[in-house]
Amino acid sequence: MTTNFLVHEKIWFDKFKYDDAERSFYERMNGPVPGPSRQENGATVILRDIARARENIQKSLAGSSGPGASSGPGGDHSELAVRIASLEVENQNLRGVVQDLQRAVSKLEARLSALEKSSPTHRASAPQTQHVSPMRQVEPPAKKAAAPAEDDEDDDIDLFGSDEEEDKEAARLREERLRQYAEKKARKPALVAKSSILLDVKPWDDETDMARLEACVRSVQLDGLVWGASKLVPVGYGIRKLQIQCVVEDDKVGTDLLEEEITKFEEHVQSVDIAAFNKI
Repeated sequence: MTTNFLVHEKIWFDKFKYDDAERSFYERMNGPVPGPSRQENGATVILRDIARARENIQKSLAGSSGPGASSGPGGDHSELAVRIASLEVENQNLRGVVQDLQRAVSKLEARLSALEKSSPTHRASAPQTQHVSPMRQVEPPAKKAAAPAEDDEDDDIDLFGSDEEEDKEAARLREERLRQYAEKKARKPALVAKSSILLDVKPWDDETDMARLEACVRSVQLDGLVWGASKLVPVGYGIRKLQIQCVVEDDKVGTDLLEEEITKFEEHVQSVDIAAFNKI
């Protein structure tokens, strides 16, 4: 009864046989496996490989960047080659600079010689030198005779000149300009200082004839005095004062003189006061 039930169930009764056969197959393929290695799993093997790789990387980095990395013969030779190459480049640059300086000096010498030949002082002082070129020895007699005459003409020309004539000319021009300035200043009219004065002329009482009082004030005529507008300003109790404008020249008419002339009319004028005084 039980056997028949187990026949219909899906149970692998011979699994251990297959496990033993698989283990024996791998043992024959990989060789005998020691006892402790069987306990290692896949994670331990991976960790060991990672540690070994790190160690190799550290050794390679220490060998390439360490103090003794370039101490070998190969490192010395490479450093020496680099230094030699840099020295050659520097030498070439220095040669180029020296050549440029030589060309510049030669150009300056050529320009200096050309300027010396073309300068008038060089031409004037050339006959005084004792050096005689070979070409001058074979010149015809006519040219040799004409040479002293040209030298005499060059000697007559004073290249630097005398400063006396220039000083005289400058003094003459300065005096002429000063004279013209003085004439112009004399023709220009001088400015006259003037002042504008506002006078308050007070009568004795309200019965004073203000028209007569104004006529008396305007009758004062002085050189440099010009009368202007006027008006009557109430003071109080029916009394009015005369307020009159005038323009005077400061050098000719003073305020004291003006008050003295107006107060001479004692019948009409009680007092004279200056209400405003402005410079023009």
